[in-house]
Amino acid sequence: QVQLVASGGGLVQAGGSLRLSCAASGRTLSVTSVAWFRQAPGKEREFVAFDPWIGTTAYADSVQGRFTISRDNAKNTVYLQMNGLKVEDTAVYYCALTAKSGGDYIPMGPWGQGTQVTVSS
Repeated sequence: QVQLVASGGGLVQAGGSLRLSCAASGRTLSVTSVAWFRQAPGKEREFVAFDPWIGTTAYADSVQGRFTISRDNAKNTVYLQMNGLKVEDTAVYYCALTAKSGGDYIPMGPWGQGTQVTVSS
C-alpha cells in the first residue's frame, strides 16, 4: 500500500538518453525491491526493470542493454537510466515496490501518477 513518486520524464530524440527517478518520502528503500513498469496508449502495463533488495537486477528483453536500474540509498531514490531511446519506448513510466514470483513481477499497492517519456524520430 506504498506509493512511490516517479519523475524525470520528458521529450527526447530517438537515440538520446533520460534518467528517471523514483522516490518515497517517509520510508527507506534500502531494504526493498523496486521495479519500473510502463504503459503506452491502448496497451497493458508492462514490466521494464527490477532491482531486488538481495539478488541481481533483471530487465525486459525489449530494454536489455539499453536501460540500467540503480539506487542511491543516501538519497532514498531508485533510478532508471535510459540510453539509446527508441520511438517504441514512448509511454508513461511507473515505479513500485515489487514482489518477484517465479517469472512474474507483481507491483504492490496503488499506482502513482507516473512520468511521461516521449521519444520522437
